[in-house]
Amino acid sequence: MKIHFLEPGFAVADAVAPEDFEDIRRQGFRTVICNRRAGEDGYEGEEAFLEAAASQGLQWFSVPVASGEYTEQDVDAFAQALDAAPAPILGFCRTGRRAVHMWAQSRARNPQCNIPMLLKAAHDAGHETQPIEALLTNATNVETPTGEMK
Repeated sequence: MKIHFLEPGFAVADAVAPEDFEDIRRQGFRTVICNRRAGEDGYEGEEAFLEAAASQGLQWFSVPVASGEYTEQDVDAFAQALDAAPAPILGFCRTGRRAVHMWAQSRARNPQCNIPMLLKAAHDAGHETQPIEALLTNATNVETPTGEMK
């Protein structure tokens, strides 16, 4: 499990297993947001993770999405979890990509969001920024890092 902070209070990880929750709690996380879907390889299902989170006193949120298929309702649910949950928060999926995409889309809704800084945080965490930039510019009228309005 590799953990990368994208902003103070929010980090993403690749594949997490129920047995990782004790370590997640020891690292100071208070909330976990899962973007995996039922039936994915290596994902035992929400119940096992919910029980593991509860056993460690962690809040659990599930916002299951397919990579690249993010509805407004998905982004809303993720944004609500970010706003309501006690930090620090760990978001995860199989590779961390969906968690990064959901985070970026929810943060970009704020008119004060610094998109280049958001993209830099994703890049520094090992994620390609072009797909994120495309998601953001297709979903909203935001300024790209080059200054274009999309």
